[in-house]
Amino acid sequence: MSIATTGDLIAEAAAQNRAVAAFNVITLEHAEAIAEGAEAAGSPVILQISENAVAYHRGRPRPLARAAAEVADQAAVPVSLHLDHVQSTELLHRAADCGFSSAMFDAARLPYTENLAATRAAVLWAHERGLWLEAELGQVGGKNGEPALDAHAPGARTDPGEARSFVAATGVDALAVAVGTAHAMTSRDAVIDHGLLDRLREAVPVPLVLHGSSGASDEELARAVAGGIRKVNIGTALNIAMTGAIRERLARDDRGVDPRRYLADGRDAMARTVARMIAVLPSGRAYAA
Repeated sequence: MSIATTGDLIAEAAAQNRAVAAFNVITLEHAEAIAEGAEAAGSPVILQISENAVAYHRGRPRPLARAAAEVADQAAVPVSLHLDHVQSTELLHRAADCGFSSAMFDAARLPYTENLAATRAAVLWAHERGLWLEAELGQVGGKNGEPALDAHAPGARTDPGEARSFVAATGVDALAVAVGTAHAMTSRDAVIDHGLLDRLREAVPVPLVLHGSSGASDEELARAVAGGIRKVNIGTALNIAMTGAIRERLARDDRGVDPRRYLADGRDAMARTVARMIAVLPSGRAYAA
């Protein structure tokens, strides 16, 4: 099945009141595991490469993006390629040439007016090139000399009125909202503010995105999708699975030096995690692998 576009996957999910899972890719093993898990679940999926992952690969997005695109192109379910949490305009401007159909431009660290202006410019650039663009709005800082509050800082929340105005002014295709989750959580005890999510769904006319989803329980994630979340970002859960499996392998075989053995265990563990987490989210029509 040829590579899909993120905009099409999200539009189909939104029409069905469902969500698409988007998993972070750091290595080729991540991409392979995500596609394998999605095939096992019979579900579309998004492979997303963050600016941090690009930095890990010496600042070169193309090699990993091309590898992920090949995995997507050969998958038995629809798979798209997304450039995530981009703060660098220079990196954003490399997205189309690297095969991404979408990007998330992250100016949420800036005061509201600066966030709006930067995001609007990113949207104009992306739409001129046929790219779908996601942005993020958390608790707005920068007032009375205060610094902007990161959307995933403890207590950060997205204001529905500001979100409505922000979407109208920028023209973004989707909005990541702060409703109680946080990045890099290794526990699953985040409490989502579902009342706020209801108000955001009513206020904002574009699909809503949940970041930091590894920190929420299965029940919280399912309820968030029912409440209007259309893209669910998951990263840390895969790294927990991969690292745990590798540790177990090396503990059993402390003299082994072939990375294929422990990386295969890590890849298999991630694939199982992908399939299990997709099963929690009603994520669109089933595809036969």
